[in-house]
Amino acid sequence: MEGLLPAARAIGARLKARGETVAVAESSAGGLIAAALLAVPGASAYMLGGAVVYTRAAREGLLGITEADMAGMRSASEAYALLMARRVRERLGADWGFAETGAAGPAGNRYGDAAGHACLAVSGPVERVVTVATGMAGREANMRAFAAALFRLAAEALD
Repeated sequence: MEGLLPAARAIGARLKARGETVAVAESSAGGLIAAALLAVPGASAYMLGGAVVYTRAAREGLLGITEADMAGMRSASEAYALLMARRVRERLGADWGFAETGAAGPAGNRYGDAAGHACLAVSGPVERVVTVATGMAGREANMRAFAAALFRLAAEALD
């Protein structure tokens, strides 16, 4: 997680200076995004909370995303990442929602995405969504790469 802290500090400083808040929904990153944001002293000024949305039960229970909401959409997609970011933002009343969904590895997911595939989204006054492919099978390395990519996307959105 140490490699994520400089980016988390920068995001936190921007949010704090602007008086804005964030909520996080992540899947394959397993809580690294929220943990990095919370590791920054003073995080309570901007971090409202987060959820690891790793299963269908978590998706419905934590974000209120129903099967009807998922009609025509699959997880590990840009559309789903954006829905997660919007929903966590709405449910926690944050200015920004950050979301990640993907396949950390060592194997791909049931949708045919290779390990290292992730979709990331930021929802707020502006929205951004991107798909990344690390080309790596290593689970821990992919989790860190997904979190780092989300912080890069968030920095772009906050500019």
